Amino acid sequence: MNIPCEGLLFDNDGVLVDSDFGVDQAWSQWARARGLAADRVTAMVHGRRSADSVALLVPDPGERPAALAEIDRLEIEAAATTTALPGALDLLTSLPQGSWAVVTSGVNALARARIAAAGLPLPPVLITADDVSHGKPAPDGYLAAAGKLGTDPARTVVFEDSAAGATAGAAAGAYVIGVGPRGLDTDAPVVVRDLRGLTWHDGVLDLDAAELLRS
Repeated sequence: MNIPCEGLLFDNDGVLVDSDFGVDQAWSQWARARGLAADRVTAMVHGRRSADSVALLVPDPGERPAALAEIDRLEIEAAATTTALPGALDLLTSLPQGSWAVVTSGVNALARARIAAAGLPLPPVLITADDVSHGKPAPDGYLAAAGKLGTDPARTVVFEDSAAGATAGAAAGAYVIGVGPRGLDTDAPVVVRDLRGLTWHDGVLDLDAAELLRS
């Protein structure tokens, strides 16, 4: 299976890195301190900016800035537990400079901390929660990344593991590939187990050696 494209746009968490342990640890601690059910909170935060999650979970707008600062601090402290997902390092290090970007719902400091902890290269273009007015499922992040690469969004492939992220990629006009078991809960037409076996050469993404969960 080959997909012509001019740029590859990656979500970070759940696509390039496994940050689930740190996410659950940080958000559980944050939730318990506010008398919230930790399992309910951790189930809803994937793929969202922390600011958007806090807005949903903290009714009093006056309390939100402190609550947001707290969860951002806890997540950055837990970033050291982040590891690279299979195939991420091999694929990223094979890509030409200027052909790929990362679009994440995390703030800039958190994204950089997780990428560094996972031992992955810093992307040539990094779009974080700090760079957009509207987070996923809005397409702003992916549109900004394509613009930074100088590429038509319709000529890019987005890799996502969350429904909000897949919706954002599709709204930007990109071809969306789901990643991992959570990718099966998105509307992505193709879902790969991970990034192993994927290659990109001369404007063509080759999935022939990848393990497909849906095609």
